[in-house]
Amino acid sequence: MKFKPLKDTRQEAVLFVRRALVGFAIILCALVALALRFWYLQVDRHQEFQARSDSNRILTRPLAPARGLIYDRNGVLLAENVAAFRLEITPEQVADMEALLADLAATVGVNDDDVARFKALRKGKRSYESLPLRLKLSEEEIARFAVNRWRFTGVDVVPYLTRYYPKGKEFGHLVGYVGRIDAKDMERLDVSRYAGTTHAGKTGIERSYEELLHGEPGYELVEVNADRRPLRVLDRVAPKPGKNIYLTIDVRIQEAGEDAFADRAGASVAIDPRSGEVLAMISVPSFDPNLFVNGIGSADYKALLDSPDKPLLDRALRGAYMPGSTIKPFIATAGLELGVRTPTDTVLSTGEFHIPGQKRGYRDIRAGGHGTVDLQQSIAQSVNTYFYSLALDIGIDGLTDFMGRFGFGRPTGIDLVGEGSGVLPSRSWKRARFNQPWYPGETVIAGIGQGYWVVTPLQLANGLATLAARGIPHQPHLLLAVQDSLGDVPERQPLAPAGTPVIRDPAHWAAVRDGMIAVVHGPTGTARTIGVGFPLTIAGKTGTAERYSRTTEAWEHISQVAIERHQVLFEAFTPAEDARIAVVVALEAGRAGGRDAAPIARTMLDAWLDQPQPDSGTTVGAAP
Repeated sequence: MKFKPLKDTRQEAVLFVRRALVGFAIILCALVALALRFWYLQVDRHQEFQARSDSNRILTRPLAPARGLIYDRNGVLLAENVAAFRLEITPEQVADMEALLADLAATVGVNDDDVARFKALRKGKRSYESLPLRLKLSEEEIARFAVNRWRFTGVDVVPYLTRYYPKGKEFGHLVGYVGRIDAKDMERLDVSRYAGTTHAGKTGIERSYEELLHGEPGYELVEVNADRRPLRVLDRVAPKPGKNIYLTIDVRIQEAGEDAFADRAGASVAIDPRSGEVLAMISVPSFDPNLFVNGIGSADYKALLDSPDKPLLDRALRGAYMPGSTIKPFIATAGLELGVRTPTDTVLSTGEFHIPGQKRGYRDIRAGGHGTVDLQQSIAQSVNTYFYSLALDIGIDGLTDFMGRFGFGRPTGIDLVGEGSGVLPSRSWKRARFNQPWYPGETVIAGIGQGYWVVTPLQLANGLATLAARGIPHQPHLLLAVQDSLGDVPERQPLAPAGTPVIRDPAHWAAVRDGMIAVVHGPTGTARTIGVGFPLTIAGKTGTAERYSRTTEAWEHISQVAIERHQVLFEAFTPAEDARIAVVVALEAGRAGGRDAAPIARTMLDAWLDQPQPDSGTTVGAAP
């Protein structure tokens, strides 16, 4: 029989204590680790996980600000916001996007253009952000969607404000339009300010003053369920509306001018020489900017692009015109200021001018010439010979330098995007353009505004305004005042300081002005009919620029040839002694500037005169 060893209770107790201590240490370590993990999750990472939790429960919905309104100088509304509804899709809630789009097309009437724009916009957005598919739904379309709402998960009809231009095509180029934001827009815009915003300025004033008009976005904190459907609004920060802006434009002058064009292609610009304020800026033909706001259809856009009249071209800002004889007052000023001529110097006009040593003749506008003429008569009758001789005596280098002082050959710097530069003829320009030397004959024809000359109507109006202001240049501009909100007094914007005077001797200015007065009020002036009945003295100059060379030696008056051969222009300012308005009119086809362009300018001057003339203290937006 075997005997079991006696238990060592003491040893077992010691072992038990050891094991208990180890177990307790393990439990304690686990508890410490759990506590540390709890602290890490609940304290150290609290904000992060709270945000994650809230993101599942709370949706941050951006609120687009109301866009600022645009008025003319008298408070006439040019751009406003109207209530509308759009169809929006949240991509992450859609299982089959192509099937959904096809179903919406059959139900609501979504077209291919809408789908294409939606897909393009989707590339730059996150899946949880709702994107507009169809804008400005009709009441019938809203009703059809409402009946079938249960079929379209992730699709909603959302109210919004859309842009509307009550004057339509009259201000299509000047005011411009807003359109859907695309990838190119996001490259120039501050993305953080455009959350929830679908539109931005594309052209005209809408683009130039996007920063003022847009405003600041707000947001809503919306509690949602598991299907991301809104339950209630937890908090709301209202957006800050954009600022309202007042333009220097006067609607009455603009509309009178556009009516006078009678759909003939061309442009006109009117400027206040005292300040550089642009009173009218017309481009004909134009387009209805409302077509572009919610996405123009491909058929409508193709019609605009294919139109032979080019309605999308802003002729006032980018149109290319030979100035013709409208450049002669500037050439005359150059001759006086550079000491090449005096007001009483005379030139004999025999009908042709010859450069010494050359057989080629440069014709005057009248067979047999005008006889002996001085500066005033040469401007009044537009005597080419006087300016042929003057340009040759000044030389192309002196001519280029002096004409540049009036702003020719470069953008004026007006507050619009896309301004043209024109061409100021010079040796360097021709060498860079054609790699050819300059010839004396090119100087001769530059003296009458032909050859390589190219101006925009805005450039010519800017130069004329400088001349009308006795040679003191002012920056042309369109922004008159800014208003923070409706009810606030609009704050006038400070004027840029005047530039360096172009004309040093007041007698030189007076001599050129008297010649321009004779154009309108003199017995032999080329626009002597338009001053009849006008109570103020008008100083003007006609221009008829031939676009094609003569093909025969026959003497033929310039106004008797085919109308398609000429660009016709007219420039004027009044009162001649202390000008308050300077107007330029350019038509792409006509017989003569005095016959076709001058009456349009007279109509605009009549519209300007038929209203009280404000001074610098007049309240902005207060229609007289």
